[in-house]
Amino acid sequence: MEVDGDLVTSGGLRVPDSALTWKFSRSGGPGGQHVNTSDSRAELLCDLTALQGPRGAVERVRVKLGDEVRVVASAERSQLHNRREARRRLALRLDAAAVVPRRRRPSKPSRGAVESRLKDKREASQRKARRRPVDDG
Repeated sequence: MEVDGDLVTSGGLRVPDSALTWKFSRSGGPGGQHVNTSDSRAELLCDLTALQGPRGAVERVRVKLGDEVRVVASAERSQLHNRREARRRLALRLDAAAVVPRRRRPSKPSRGAVESRLKDKREASQRKARRRPVDDG
């Protein structure tokens, strides 16, 4: 995956390069002398108002994620690898937000399931009734 140019997701969404803003800083955590000298942590800000693609998908992404999304990658020692990872994560997040949610089809329990549940309730009730003391009154 490239680190410059337009970002094109597998779902057909396109983010122009002009809508992507990079920020770099030093990664936290252990790493010795190297970590103190290199700005390997990559933060990618994406302006979703410039998002292109199928209209329905773009609207779903904007509703779910808003006008701007931020992705941070700092696991690698190399800034280049972190930039690639940030672009990959952004593409995955955009594709996930563009998915049309499946409609739930309401269902009802089968007749056998209802009868089985009622039978189990009756048996449990009888079992508890047998535990009670007998009232000779």
